[in-house]
Amino acid sequence: MTENLTNLYNSVLEGSIDGVNQNVQAALDEGIEPGEILSKGMIAAMQEVGRLYEEGDCFVPEMLVSARAMQAGLALLKPHLLSTNVQAMGKVAVGTVKGDLHDIGKNLVGLMLEGAGFEVINLGVDVTPDAFVNSVKTDAPDIIAMSALLTTTMPSMEATLAALEAAGVRKQVKVMVGGAPVTEEYARKIGADGFADDASRAVAVARTLMTS
Repeated sequence: MTENLTNLYNSVLEGSIDGVNQNVQAALDEGIEPGEILSKGMIAAMQEVGRLYEEGDCFVPEMLVSARAMQAGLALLKPHLLSTNVQAMGKVAVGTVKGDLHDIGKNLVGLMLEGAGFEVINLGVDVTPDAFVNSVKTDAPDIIAMSALLTTTMPSMEATLAALEAAGVRKQVKVMVGGAPVTEEYARKIGADGFADDASRAVAVARTLMTS
């Protein structure tokens, strides 16, 4: 890697927004292709963040800091990616289900997915089954990622899957679920396509769903 890409990689790991912005711009000024800046400088760094998290060497606050730094750099890089027709890995609509107002986990999943090269549509919190259905119809995501932090809101996940089926759009989209009370057994029971118990795992599951 060039010095600017190495510095960008390290800035993402350190969670330095100023460092990320400076090194994205320096890499662009050097003439490095936007897709290479994204993949080698940013996605590779977020993959390392995910690895460190899984091994217990970094924690959610550090992941958030790195992800926010990456997002700042992505905002600077995005116009250049669009102008060179660099395609996103896929499109994911993320939302916390109806009745649940918790957004930290959902936001972290969205940031990690962006860091992995996905286009993310953040539907927010307290998202009704109909809102998920409308997103499938209007945004055409490849994947819906639903989050719940409360046991009492988990039935909204099953209700959303039923609404997707009733609207005739269930086969158009993969559905993954997660959140503190959600289990892989529950995901299978309600007919979800994937389950992730943390933000790092969500990226791996999303990648798998894109190829299944």
